[in-house]
Amino acid sequence: MDNKLLLQQQFKASFNKVPECIVQAPGRVNLIGEHTDYNEGFVFPAAIDFGTWVAASKRDDNNVRVIALDYDNQENVFPLADIAFDNNQGWANYVRGVTTVLKASYPQIGGADLMVTGNVPQGAGLSSSASFEIAVLKAFKALYNLPLEGVEAAQLGQKAENTFVGCSCGIMDQLVSAMGKEGQAMLLDCRSLAFQYTSLPDDLAIVIINSNVKRGLVDSEYNLRRQQCEEAAQAMNLNSLREADLAMLESHRLNMSEVAYRRARHILTDNARTLQMFDALNSGDIKTVSEAMAASHISMRDDFEITVPPIDYLVEIISEVLADKGGVRMTGGGFGGCVVALVPKNMVLEVTKAVDKHYHARTGYKQSIYICSAERGAFA
Repeated sequence: MDNKLLLQQQFKASFNKVPECIVQAPGRVNLIGEHTDYNEGFVFPAAIDFGTWVAASKRDDNNVRVIALDYDNQENVFPLADIAFDNNQGWANYVRGVTTVLKASYPQIGGADLMVTGNVPQGAGLSSSASFEIAVLKAFKALYNLPLEGVEAAQLGQKAENTFVGCSCGIMDQLVSAMGKEGQAMLLDCRSLAFQYTSLPDDLAIVIINSNVKRGLVDSEYNLRRQQCEEAAQAMNLNSLREADLAMLESHRLNMSEVAYRRARHILTDNARTLQMFDALNSGDIKTVSEAMAASHISMRDDFEITVPPIDYLVEIISEVLADKGGVRMTGGGFGGCVVALVPKNMVLEVTKAVDKHYHARTGYKQSIYICSAERGAFA
């Protein structure tokens, strides 16, 4: 049974009425440009065919009641007039946070009955949280006929995660979930929020391999990396690392810690690689795509220190198969999660077999493999 039909049936059973709308928002995979978003740099994500679905109807009162199918039908109820952080049901804080920031901008919204399900692998770095946030915003837009557009929705989702949930994420995840395009990847300038698209070659598949090394995003390491980047920017008297170049970084190297220097070097070089990869895909230069993704992974491993040995080994296995016919790197916040590979469709089976043969035997982890396509965002 598909997610939409399942939601319709379960919603009617739980709320004794038919939902007024069912909306969907995709997850995303970032092809290159990691941790560059909150440094006002460039990222290159694509929305994918895994996402979050929300069925919704208006209520007569000012309460929000939400049921999470994927958490054994857990239920959470809160009043719009007094939205507090929930220490018991962590998933509900994404709904509570989004509703808090949405009401500040659109005080006309009222109560809602919501039912949520999704198939984005959680904790894998494919942005289940942003997909969740954008889907809830899309549901409220539909219910209350709000003049809410994609970029504003992305900003509200980010604000909810920053100020309510407590994760210092950048804008990328929410923006591509809102504004992705079918068959295309998005080059996003995280300072200006300007974005442009390029088509992904028809003969390349987006292959995502979950290492199944569990990771948490709302944790000290993510926020620590952000602080280290800020330290480097401050040492150069800059507002953000976007304003720096490698020559400037080298000239200020003694003004910052060695760790901050390496973190900044990753950001500056990954920004350059992101622009390089966008141009390479536009011109069909897959060899340069391969080189950029490989260099990005090494930089994440050595300068930003966010990879783990099983992830590094996955990249090694896949790169040996692909050579310069495709690219592979870790994707997401780090410390586990997934690698992303652009793989010629006629080599997908070969890549899958190589991972099956070597990965578990070396690491003890069993991978999950997803063959994805680039899909349309919720507000596109």
